[in-house]
Amino acid sequence: MRCSVTQILVLAAFFLLIWYFIVSSRTCTRTQLHLGLPLRNDTSGRGVRNDFAYNNELPLIFIGGFPRSGTTLLRAMLDAHPDIRCGEETRIIPRILGMRSQWKKDPKEWHRLEEAGVDDTVLDPAVSSFILEVIVRHGPLAHRLCDKDPFVLKSVSYLAKLFPNSKFVFMIRDGRAAVHSMISRGVTVTGFDLKDYRQCLTKWSATVAQMYRECQLAGGDRCFPLYYEQLVLHPEQSMRELLSFLDISWNEAVLNHEKFIGKKISLSKTEKSTDQVIKPLYTTSLTLWVGKIPSDVVHDMAKVAPMLAFLGKEEALCGSFTGYDPHSNPPDYGKADDLVRLKAKELNNVVFWRNKLIEIFNRSRNSF
Repeated sequence: MRCSVTQILVLAAFFLLIWYFIVSSRTCTRTQLHLGLPLRNDTSGRGVRNDFAYNNELPLIFIGGFPRSGTTLLRAMLDAHPDIRCGEETRIIPRILGMRSQWKKDPKEWHRLEEAGVDDTVLDPAVSSFILEVIVRHGPLAHRLCDKDPFVLKSVSYLAKLFPNSKFVFMIRDGRAAVHSMISRGVTVTGFDLKDYRQCLTKWSATVAQMYRECQLAGGDRCFPLYYEQLVLHPEQSMRELLSFLDISWNEAVLNHEKFIGKKISLSKTEKSTDQVIKPLYTTSLTLWVGKIPSDVVHDMAKVAPMLAFLGKEEALCGSFTGYDPHSNPPDYGKADDLVRLKAKELNNVVFWRNKLIEIFNRSRNSF
């Protein structure tokens, strides 16, 4: 297999990072602080930032799901909580996980690594240290730190092993809405043809099926499936259940994330959802896909995306939500709470929200 110069440089850099973190983890003796837990003396700390020490026992939160499924909205709502910091997508964490996964899947490559002495006992602490450093250092410290990278949900089993106290949130959205949003907003995902609804929906179904299996294997005490439609329509109930799962106290701020944008909540210019999450919760996004998908794909929807019906049945067992009926355009997602209907009135002033977005980015630029 031939490697380009770029691939060689990436691999070289990664192995240098592995060496650095292994040496660091073997030589440091520090005071350890689990964010949100009492200070105690320990010799297993891996890193220190502003007198706070941390290791892989931190109760990290990982948010993931298929792109355009509400992961950015959820992280903004959690970021509004005074005890939580998520921040923008790192993008690099799922890439490191993907690189490690590719090595494991290639028997020849994995054999070469083992022959070089780079086996799981070397890689696992190096990968966990790398991920931990990125999460801890890419934003302010908080009692609970979280990472929002959609594709981390493909690696729940591995991450759960690396970080034994971590928890995972699996954002689920009607695949037709997620794919339409991805295509209409030009969100590129490797392997997805944005000109082909059928192909994208087929791959959505396969990707979500993999994430669902990972979540199920982790168990209900480690992985929490959260449906985007229910979060938007019933935010208080959804967030109360989620915070209880995360062992975090309730705070009304999570229902008013728009008040903290540009202040406690930072946004990235490169994320496609930024112009949406500056606003209060709204429901118009639920059905924007209706009438946009080619008729032949709509006709074959049950076969094209079998996870639609499966996810609908799973959720229906837990409540009144009847799910993602592949033959309904749109299905009945339910009625919005009074809070959501009241907030919807704030969205009519288009100029106000455009100016707010500009103001937030200008403020962010001037802060550097």
